[in-house]
Amino acid sequence: MDRLKRLGRWLIRLRSEIATTVGAFVLALIVGAILMIVSDTDVRSKFTYFFGRPGDALTASLDKVGGAYGALLAGSLGGYGPITETTAQAAPLICAGLGVGLAFRAGLFNIGGQGQAIWGAILAAWVGFALDLPPVIHLVVAILAGVIGGTIWGGLVGWLKAKAGAHEVIVTIMLNYIASGMLAYLLTTTAFQRPGRTDPISPEVDWFATLPRLAGGRLHLGFLLAIGAALLVWWLLERSTIGFAIKAVGANPSAAATAGMSVATTTMITMAIAGGLAGLAGVQAALAPSSNGLAVPLSVGLVGSIGFDAITVALLGRARPLGTVLAGLLFGALHAGGLAMQSQAGTPLTLTTVLQALIVLFVAAPALVSTVVPFLKARAGKEVVPTGGALT
Repeated sequence: MDRLKRLGRWLIRLRSEIATTVGAFVLALIVGAILMIVSDTDVRSKFTYFFGRPGDALTASLDKVGGAYGALLAGSLGGYGPITETTAQAAPLICAGLGVGLAFRAGLFNIGGQGQAIWGAILAAWVGFALDLPPVIHLVVAILAGVIGGTIWGGLVGWLKAKAGAHEVIVTIMLNYIASGMLAYLLTTTAFQRPGRTDPISPEVDWFATLPRLAGGRLHLGFLLAIGAALLVWWLLERSTIGFAIKAVGANPSAAATAGMSVATTTMITMAIAGGLAGLAGVQAALAPSSNGLAVPLSVGLVGSIGFDAITVALLGRARPLGTVLAGLLFGALHAGGLAMQSQAGTPLTLTTVLQALIVLFVAAPALVSTVVPFLKARAGKEVVPTGGALT
């Protein structure tokens, strides 16, 4: 009976979270449509005589919104090529999001995913272009180097918090700047700068150190690594002793310490693992094949904003492995489709960033979503935990 009650509560909570997420996504699309209409001069001009000829304004608005969202859908899911582009964009977001989400479960706010990803990219790229290793071994060593780089950078945060009481938010922000500055410096040294060039760019990564991909698209090994990382984090949290300690420390550090768990050790381990996951995101930025099959050379902007986008991915995924994978795929689709929106519909690429922010805003405020969408509130009020012998 107790097991049925727990299952009933879990199902109700799951349905509520799914409904809230879908509602947030729909609301974000509606607000995005309004922004497109308001920001377009041609469409806006037709509203000046709306009461005389309302059809002009409505038709122009539908064409604008329909064209933009149609391009978004086609650019992310409209065939094999766009789907593989979505997976390529999603893979590093999933890895870094898992790192941020794992820290959340321990009660830590890991804003340092960017710096950890940068070090992952630095070491993976260096192994890729500086070492001459046999096939397969070269790729494995490059991946491990990047993961180790992120692990050390994240573990440093955990050590400073555990041993010196430093706040992880401040430390990770500062380490992000340090990692960016060190990357800029390294690209001016002979060890990283491409011979014959004066601009900060590295030599090309060796073909054997590039993540292999399927022909005709951008589906590469990195996406499988991201899914494997999600499964590993799920196993860690749900099936391991350290995972139990992570969740216990995140729920109540004082109670965990009273129960005999080492909060300091758990903090260091959590941040080290989180850093390794973010480092894997950096590996993907450095070793993933581009549209021509070659990895993009290491440069100051190679990692982009992966570490910061990972925070929104982790929040949208509610710091759970499955949710993070789905959120990463959603954001990957927005990134991939945003390029199509810009080229085909003339919609600014920044609109996809606005859509991402709106989705996270609505997901983070479920009360707002249920207020705007009364159906969700009514449904939540009708759902009760079953007390009988069967689930209803």
